[in-house]
Order: sequence, then structure tokens, then C-alpha cells
Amino acid sequence: MDSISNVNGAIVRDFIAKEVADWDDDVIAVARFKAFSGQRCDWEPSFLFWKQLIIKIATHFRLLLIQPSQVKNDWFNRGGLTPLCLDNVLSLMYNEGDITRTVDLADPSSGRFSQLVRRVSNLITRPATPDFMAEQRVIVTAVLKDKAAGVVKHLSESHWNPSCVVTMKKFQDICGGQEEASVILRYLSGCRTAQYLSVNKKDFVEGVKVSLSAGALSSITNLDYDVLHLIWTTEKLQQQLDVTDRRYELLRKSALASLQSGNKKLALSYARELKLVTHSREKCSSLLSRVEEVLGVIADAESTKKVAEAIQIGARAIKENKISVEDVDLCLRDIQESIDSHKEIEKILEQTPSYVDIEDEDIEEEFKKLELTVGKEAQVPTPEKTINTEGRTGSEAADLISDAFSNLKLSDHPAEKPGITLAVSDGDKITKKLEMEAV
Repeated sequence: MDSISNVNGAIVRDFIAKEVADWDDDVIAVARFKAFSGQRCDWEPSFLFWKQLIIKIATHFRLLLIQPSQVKNDWFNRGGLTPLCLDNVLSLMYNEGDITRTVDLADPSSGRFSQLVRRVSNLITRPATPDFMAEQRVIVTAVLKDKAAGVVKHLSESHWNPSCVVTMKKFQDICGGQEEASVILRYLSGCRTAQYLSVNKKDFVEGVKVSLSAGALSSITNLDYDVLHLIWTTEKLQQQLDVTDRRYELLRKSALASLQSGNKKLALSYARELKLVTHSREKCSSLLSRVEEVLGVIADAESTKKVAEAIQIGARAIKENKISVEDVDLCLRDIQESIDSHKEIEKILEQTPSYVDIEDEDIEEEFKKLELTVGKEAQVPTPEKTINTEGRTGSEAADLISDAFSNLKLSDHPAEKPGITLAVSDGDKITKKLEMEAV
């Protein structure tokens, strides 16, 4: 994640020039850069312009924290001319919740009592119109919500349980830095979807428990602290393995170089060190495997607990609604039959040849052949295929045949024996049926 110091002002100004077509218009610029005066209806269009532009820039460059003085004097600087209304714009954005300050978000690393005292203090001493130009950083709310959601999504992709515990270092790496991580943790804690953890045993370990489901975070247990310490241990062991691997590679190269230069004594010394490094790596790797196995057992136990809770809830619901076991079994059978039927249909559709490549001209030509065939068969009276038009004129019989052709339907899906049935009625009674095989 980028911070404001990582985005050059010239790059932002280039972006503004592309997004705002009339940015270089001097007449419009004077109107935009002047201070607010009069009623809100007079300066509201200008306020909306600056508000939307600030949010658009922060969103485009993924800026969680922005520096008000840099926004005014660097981003929106036009040949030494800076917007006089920017102080009012930031104050209005603050009142409307578009930006906020770090001090307005409770610090989860402090105790609950300290957080309560801080909130009351902020309500009492919070100025009506803060001097934002004196603020070192302000937070863009839209970017904060987006990045917080991204952090939760990132963690949910590697964890299957409704919540997870990560070390503070891991959380900072995901957020993109210590300052950004502090702001995101404050926000998630305020939303009751994250909670700060710390373990002070032999070493002081910090971590975060994050809810990965839609609900609020469950209460912290002693198991969460133990899991945090185990995860911190795996990270330290992995770091040790990485250092050992790098040292092993350096010693191996040095040993090979010594052998090539003919210095067997030095090469033997490197070989002894390689042996010690290899032994140390095996012990570290074995310990890491054991810790990971313990974490795996804990994760499986949590999953099993969730399944058991779900079964208990289901059993309670069945009992409360007075549903018999036979009804449940019948419902499950119906569901399984529906699934099997759906799979069979999918299998048949997969095996059915596609006719997407057939042109309209080919269909019309085939239809004409069918018309000719039906016409010929209609003119040949046979014992099985006789059209009874007694009591009707030739034109009426022709009209019946024409109506039958108008009801012909072409299907994109072939049947086993596609055919067309023509029926001519005498009065209200069907007297004959013509069946024709599609060519």
C-alpha cells in the first residue's frame, strides 16, 4: 500500500490534468480557487468539485493517509496559485465523514478503560472546526473501508475458520506498513471485527484476531493467546531456516572455491561448518514441523467444534418444529434425486452436438426440402396416408395444408427421430396424420 510520501506531486498533477478537462482554464480556476462566501448554495458546487477530486485522487493512488499541506501546496498548485477554500473543504469533508483523524479512532492496544476515557475526552475537547492544515495526516474514509475489506478478504483466502489470529508483523505486511496497519486495526476494532492481542512470556508478542465472517468477533480466549504464541514461534523458526539456508549456500560456494584454488585445508574447514549448519537446520526444521502440527490439530479441533455446534442447532430446530426423522430422511432423498437428475441432464447436454455453426441459409434450404417432401406425400393417396377432404373444396384443403406448414417449428436440439405431424380434420374430427422423417 502506498503512503502519501510515495506519490510524487507531479504525478498527481498530471492525473488532475487528465481528469479535469478545464483545469488550465484561468477564468474557471479563479472561481474555483477563491474562498467560500455567502450562502451554501453559492459555493456548494465548488465544494463538491474539490471533495470529489480529493477522493478520486486518493482512491486512484490508493492513499489511505493524506497530508493536508501537501494537498493544498503541491497537488493543487497552479503556478503559485493555491485554493483558498481548501481549509473549508476539508472541514466540511470532516463533518460529513469523508475524512477523519487518527485521534478520532480508538487505539485497541490500550485498555478498555483507557479507550473509554479517550472517547469521552475526544467528545469534550474535540474542536468544532479542526485546523486541518496543522494535521500531519488525515484519513480518507472511502479508502480506509476499501483497504480494511481487502485485508479481511486476504486473510479469508488462507483461513477456513470464521476467525483467525495473526502476528502484528504479518498484519502490518498485509496492510502495507506500520502506520497503515495501525489505522486499519483501529477501524476494524471500532467495527468489532478485530481485536488486539499481546502475550508477554519470554518475549513480548503482539497480534490481531480478525473475524472472517459477517458477524461480530467472538470473545478472546486463552486459546487465542496460545495460538498467537505458536504462530509467532513458527515465523521465528522460518526466519531462522532462511538465515541458515543463506549461510549454507555461502559456505558451500566458499568450500568449492577453496577446492578449485587447491587450498584443501581451508576447504576442509568450510566442510566442517557445513556439517554444523546442516545439523542445526535439521533440528530447526523438525521443531517447526512439530509446531505446525500442533497448530493443525488446533484448527481441526475448532472446525470439529463448529460442525458439532451446527449439528446441535439442527437437532434443536427439528425438535422445536416437531419434524420426524422420517420426514428429514425423505427430504434428503428428494434432494439427492434432484441432484442426480440434474447431473444426468448436464451429462446429456454435454454429449449433445452443438449447432451454433449452422448458417440461416442452410436452415432455410432444409426447410424448403421438407416442404417439397410433405407436398408430394400429401398428393399421393395411400391406405395409410389419405387426406379426407370430403365436403371441402380444393382451396380449403390447400388452406389446411398451408396452416399446418405455418405451425411447423424448427428446434436447435435434435431428437432421436425428428419429424413433423400434419393433421387435416373433417369437421371437428381428425381423419389423418402425416409423419415425415427429417432429412
